[in-house]
Amino acid sequence: MNRKIKIILFLLLPSVLFAQKHPVFTHADTLRGNLSSYRSRYKVSFYDLHLRININKHFISGYSIITYKKASDFSTMQIDLFSNMEIDSIVHHGAKLRYRRDTNAVFVSFPEKQLAGNIDSIKFYYHGEPRTAVRAPWDGGFVWGKDSLGRPWVDVACEGTGASLWWPCKDHLSDKPDSIRMSFEVPTGLMCVCNGRLRSTKDLKDGYTRYTWFVSKPIINYDVTLNIANYAHLHDYYLNGNDTLTLDYYVLDYNAKRASTHFLQVKPMIACYEKYFGKYAFYKDGYKLVETNYWGMEHQSCVAYGNEYKNNKFGFDFIIIHESGHEWWGNHISCSDEADMWIHESFTTYAEALYLECRKGYDTAVKYLLYQENKIVDKYPIIGPYNVNFQGTSDDNDMYYKGTWMLHTFRHVVDNDSLFFGILKGLQNHFSYQSTCTDSVVAYINKASGKNYTPFFTEYLKYAAPPEFAYEINEEKNGIQLKYKWVAGVKDFNMPVKITSAIKDGIKTYITVTPTSAWQTISLPNIKASDFSVDTDEFYVTPEMLVEREPQQ
Repeated sequence: MNRKIKIILFLLLPSVLFAQKHPVFTHADTLRGNLSSYRSRYKVSFYDLHLRININKHFISGYSIITYKKASDFSTMQIDLFSNMEIDSIVHHGAKLRYRRDTNAVFVSFPEKQLAGNIDSIKFYYHGEPRTAVRAPWDGGFVWGKDSLGRPWVDVACEGTGASLWWPCKDHLSDKPDSIRMSFEVPTGLMCVCNGRLRSTKDLKDGYTRYTWFVSKPIINYDVTLNIANYAHLHDYYLNGNDTLTLDYYVLDYNAKRASTHFLQVKPMIACYEKYFGKYAFYKDGYKLVETNYWGMEHQSCVAYGNEYKNNKFGFDFIIIHESGHEWWGNHISCSDEADMWIHESFTTYAEALYLECRKGYDTAVKYLLYQENKIVDKYPIIGPYNVNFQGTSDDNDMYYKGTWMLHTFRHVVDNDSLFFGILKGLQNHFSYQSTCTDSVVAYINKASGKNYTPFFTEYLKYAAPPEFAYEINEEKNGIQLKYKWVAGVKDFNMPVKITSAIKDGIKTYITVTPTSAWQTISLPNIKASDFSVDTDEFYVTPEMLVEREPQQ
């Protein structure tokens, strides 16, 4: 691909758009995004959530038992629950606790100091009409919908907005409970599908049926979900050696036949992802696709599917392939702050291209990457501000598309697929079931590769525009003389890149050069200036031809 070459007159400016402004954050955003002492002094190990869902009134009521380990002594803890939800009581060892509300945060006070090292629990009773999503999944909340036959169809999607819009929790990405039980009472005749395994179903004889589900592995709060509809249940298996992964599909009953054919792409997808990233992490909890009244979401072991059984022009269903990729990138290993959400989205978006490479070859994957590249805006850095509830901006998808091109570029910078894919699997093993951050991910990559790639990731993650390959060309008798350097946000940035060295019968030959921030010169025989190009099929960089203008008199 020949990306547009910019002509810069007189001087080149560094691609430092890091100063682009993000939205103004509120006090509530800070309470939600900051890991204050009221939250860091305890870690939740288990949630036991019990709710009745009144669909007609859009109303929920019940309680959550929050089991936690005390990391240090404290007298007050922060629990998160949206302010529109009413608190009935908060109970500890049979006694009601005092609390105060500050926007969507609840500060719970204990009569005696809570001592470090102990495991304890509180029981949090509440009720209310949870927030309704206006445009799920981008705008979080409940989706109170109906299927094409006019029957109730209820879902929840709350990434970004927060799980605390519908249940009390420590709503911070750094805190993944070890497990969770969900007991949801729904109108009899409807099916309720959640994360993990179905433990029991009980008709309560009062017009409601209780479904109890259990998740056995650590899970991010926003992954916790419920889906209520007239579902049909399709069951299958995926075999990996001696291991068997259950595949369960819950779809609207009149879509069962379509789903049985369309979902055949799940098995080869899992095989490809296990090839590149390692074994699926949730064999114990299974894999599910659940038809939802919105586009999709990566709910752990319960992937939300709402793409109407459509494949894209590359022959796969984007929602199945992308959201399932999050089972590795986002659900198995997670970021510990919203600012580092690229760890979820960049790797998963690149997983789409790798799926195509696995199924149809590298050249098809590159075509897909070039299709994705058109969506890059280069307006904001991929990494956002830390310690606030940062949900990105409406005009910024770069943690997806620039992120996938960053990883594709990194693959060719490493120039060793065995090492590159070893790093991807190594990340899955090293951060298994953990929440982590950019610095830790980059530190692992540096150690695994034996090289310092911190400048590379700093350039692509913390600056809005890609590095610029600045160059001048002088015609020579038998070719050209190329003068080149990097213009980048990172001081003394150096990264290898491929450039054309010759062309014959329309086929280009590339060589690798390593520009720095200082000018270098190389002679390229047997090539015309008009034939010169930078390999922008493998590297996300901006070629910048420098033309100096004569000084004015």
